[in-house]
Amino acid sequence: MKQKILQINLSVVSYLMFFCFGLTCMQEVYAQVTVRGTVTDESKMPIPGVSILVKGTGSGVVTDLDGKYNIEVASEQAVLVFSFIGYATQELTVAGRSVLDVQLNTDDKLLEEFVVVGYGEQARKDITGSVAIVGTEAFDARPNTQFGNLIQGKLAGVQVITPSGKPSAGFSIRIRGTNSISGSSEPLYVVDGVPTNDTRTINPADIENISVLKDASAAAIYGAQGANGVVLITTKKGQLGAPRFEFNTYQGFSQAWRTLPVLNSEQYRDLMTEFGQNTDWSRYTENTDWQNEIFQMGASQNYQMAVSGKNEQTTYYLSGGYTKQTGAVRSAEMDRFNFKASLEQYMNDWLKIGTNINYMYYHDVDVADNQAVNQGGVILGMLSTPPNIGVYNPDGTFTTNPFQDWENPVSSTDGSLRGYKNSRVLGNLYAEIEFMPELKFRSDVGIDHSNGVYDYFLDPFRTSYGRAMEGIARNNTDRMSYYIVDNTLTYTKRTDKHNFSALAGAVLQKFLWESSNIETRGFANDVVTTTNAGSIIASAGNSKSEKANASFLGRVTYDFDEKYLLTANFRADGSSSFGPGNRWGYFPSFSVGWRLSEEQFMKALDNTLDDLKIRFGYGIVGNDQISSSPYAYLGRVSYGANYPIGGAILPGSYLGSIENRNLKWESTEQISLGIDGSFFDGRLLFVADAYIKNTSDLLLNVQLPRSTGFNDGIQNIGKLQNKGLEFQVTSVNTRGEFQWNTDFNISMNRNTVLDVIGQDIIGGGIAGRGDVSFSQEGLPLGMFYGYVFGGVDPATGNSFYIDTNGESTFTPSPEDRTFIGNPHPDFIYGLTNSFSYKNFDLSIFIRGVYGNDVFNATRIETEGMTDAKNQSAVVADRWRAPGDVTDIPRASWGNTNNSRISTRFVEDGSFLRVQAITLGYNAPQSLLSRMKISGLRAYVTGENLFTLTGYKGFDPEVNAFGASNTVMGVDFGTYPQTRNIIMGINLSF
Repeated sequence: MKQKILQINLSVVSYLMFFCFGLTCMQEVYAQVTVRGTVTDESKMPIPGVSILVKGTGSGVVTDLDGKYNIEVASEQAVLVFSFIGYATQELTVAGRSVLDVQLNTDDKLLEEFVVVGYGEQARKDITGSVAIVGTEAFDARPNTQFGNLIQGKLAGVQVITPSGKPSAGFSIRIRGTNSISGSSEPLYVVDGVPTNDTRTINPADIENISVLKDASAAAIYGAQGANGVVLITTKKGQLGAPRFEFNTYQGFSQAWRTLPVLNSEQYRDLMTEFGQNTDWSRYTENTDWQNEIFQMGASQNYQMAVSGKNEQTTYYLSGGYTKQTGAVRSAEMDRFNFKASLEQYMNDWLKIGTNINYMYYHDVDVADNQAVNQGGVILGMLSTPPNIGVYNPDGTFTTNPFQDWENPVSSTDGSLRGYKNSRVLGNLYAEIEFMPELKFRSDVGIDHSNGVYDYFLDPFRTSYGRAMEGIARNNTDRMSYYIVDNTLTYTKRTDKHNFSALAGAVLQKFLWESSNIETRGFANDVVTTTNAGSIIASAGNSKSEKANASFLGRVTYDFDEKYLLTANFRADGSSSFGPGNRWGYFPSFSVGWRLSEEQFMKALDNTLDDLKIRFGYGIVGNDQISSSPYAYLGRVSYGANYPIGGAILPGSYLGSIENRNLKWESTEQISLGIDGSFFDGRLLFVADAYIKNTSDLLLNVQLPRSTGFNDGIQNIGKLQNKGLEFQVTSVNTRGEFQWNTDFNISMNRNTVLDVIGQDIIGGGIAGRGDVSFSQEGLPLGMFYGYVFGGVDPATGNSFYIDTNGESTFTPSPEDRTFIGNPHPDFIYGLTNSFSYKNFDLSIFIRGVYGNDVFNATRIETEGMTDAKNQSAVVADRWRAPGDVTDIPRASWGNTNNSRISTRFVEDGSFLRVQAITLGYNAPQSLLSRMKISGLRAYVTGENLFTLTGYKGFDPEVNAFGASNTVMGVDFGTYPQTRNIIMGINLSF
């Protein structure tokens, strides 16, 4: 037995060494017979990318862009296997022929395509849940540093939120709305079977396809982690044929697509004089354009290499990539290294082993946005810094506001060293045993391990705050380790008209988090920037936490005569986050489908209708993502309550939270009804869905009586509802030499707070004027809350507001506040038109959002006229004397009454954006064959080329509070989206 294991291990090692050092030489040479030909479809159009394998060997090729192939075989009786997704596989004997042209017959590409679902695959025609697919073509169509940008606007019911345009910004996905208040609303991401929540380091170039499980009947197999939907990411693997080498590269440029007009130095001086702020203006004679100083031409570059292949025993894919992006705002940058190895080996006819290993090194330099200038905010800083000063003083230090000690925004970008780096390993190792053709066992071990380090150093000489603190250094480290072990047993059986499958499994998961931080001050120089050079330890600390989950899962699928379909899932989840009595949650689901197109009474439509299916699903899924702590149910002990006893400070502790051993899962119940249709031989595809989601037992911090000794405690209270409609249409408008395809989707979601037992859920503090967002029963989450702006009084120049009685007042009371805007859109949509003619291809992608409001808090800072900040150019039309008629109130030093949170700053956030236009050219095969190259494509892509919107800020697609569930649609100096031009080349041989 040991000898057998040793032989297996030596076999695996030999394959790995062989792949790493000699993949490009893996070709068997057969000089006896050369066979060539063309592979076409039923309409006589060539099919590129068809795999041609010499049966019984690992030798093979793929067809070129013209459908042509050339292969050497060892014998005239060799058998060639022609295969391509969506077409019936053919096996043909050479039989002495040197030319062998083949026509592949479609096997209904839509219906027979296999789709990745939880713990397996299903034919698309058999799916009864709501599953959306993004295939390889979406990732090949245009490059990007994050996969979220590539699926944005592509899938009905899936909203990708990019709250900031900076390179280090991630993205958030909302599938059918926001499902929680204080818990996470982010979906579960699963990469090759390994769950993860870090998406910034995943390389889009390594992704083969993405399946999004949208409803509970599809996501319930993930139980406690599936409440917000599931995003299944499948990375690339080798394809049948000879070894294939690919090299892809692109270079790009970016810039802010809009600037905002502000007061020039003369206008600013007039405003300060009007305030009575007199100074010696001869000392301040500059006219600095701070937007020009902060905005810059950004750049991006990417290099990706991969080698892959597949034969009857072995599948392999090795890749390495490097991406670097310099932002359109000064000092912002990001770079990433990615390495991937995927190997699958049949050890014999019953045992298959494999691995997917990804190593990522990520680094970025962030810039502070969503903050005022006196807090280091760069975007608001460049709008509100006086133009009368330059960037530097004569001694090299940064200039400050003449009236207040606020430094200019260049100090925030250049006055400190700051960088974050993260090393991450994500992957799995699996083995699959086939006991018999119907029964398979799979064991999978996965890991996601990352180490993050953030270093910060504030110059002790160049900045005024640095001088006051004598320099500041910070070092924060974060370590996360995640392990998963799952074992599944799958049984499938087909007899006559019955098709049955069953899955049973068990899953163990373990999370470990560790962090430490230290801040020191008092630096003698700026040469040594690490914390050990500081003479004063300002703060230090570290923490550790862990969490474990155990699960049992099962799934049964059944169809009769390919007409009547049934899928049932069940998962039992145990989580250490909850009390002993509520540690386990049970999450069932079922879905049914009826393929009407297979019924006899529909046969009269055979010439028009390919497939028509009605789907219905019901399920319950859970959420254990508690934002406060994995130990939320415990009464925790906190430290820092130190006591002076006997003249000495002694350490003390206190109860930090109240115990709640009844704490349990959030639960989401969902009903979904859908229709899938295919018409005119696959030229028109239609998908429609309607759903209702009710989330109960929300994990909320509830105010407690002070007699308990606590202000609040986390409890299971409250209910949310999301309901909506989704439509997706794909059409093949023309076929032949000129091809034109269209894809359109539109989604409508309505979010409602059903019950929060009278709690006030507020947030979004703005510029010292209170909170802007309020969630109340009967209304959507995060509604804007404030005063109704009535206008400007021509006599006094003051703003007046409309109170609850409909009367005007200059001094409204807090009770006069009301709901003044809705950040949720009426609908979101995306439209893609793809054209190809001969060797050219063109893709035009348009995306839009309609009906949402944005609270432009940036205008509070730049139109408030309450202090020494520079202002927007519109305040040149402010009220100055009795009788002036204007909608801009008078300047009022230190008085915020004229710039309260009100309808004055609520704007329509609807937009239509030309998200991407890509023009590509594929070199002709006649040229490539002489160069021994199988493919060469050059392209140019333009992103965010044009945005049609009435919004007055930098960009309507903003959220100063990131992925918050309750505060959304607020612009407070947010880093804007940029316009990008990208040029690239894809090479393969």
